[in-house]
Amino acid sequence: MHSQNPILDEFAKLTQAAMGIAQTAGEEAKSAMRAQADRLAAEFDLIRRDDFEALKAEVAALREEIASLKAAPKEAKKAPAKKSAATGE
Repeated sequence: MHSQNPILDEFAKLTQAAMGIAQTAGEEAKSAMRAQADRLAAEFDLIRRDDFEALKAEVAALREEIASLKAAPKEAKKAPAKKSAATGE
């Protein structure tokens, strides 16, 4: 953008440079805050949400498996009693 007035040209260049610096500073601040948040999460032994959900699903599956394993001996004890009653022994 060139105008007839060199003062306005210099002002436009200066404004453009200031906007570039502000944008770069904003990106730097964002990355610094993200790094600080990651450090805090590591320090407090926090986990990410998707890891938590995966672990939660795994625990639920293991609980179901434990319940079925606990029920299996009870079923095994009942099964021979039914067999002997059916055969008349």
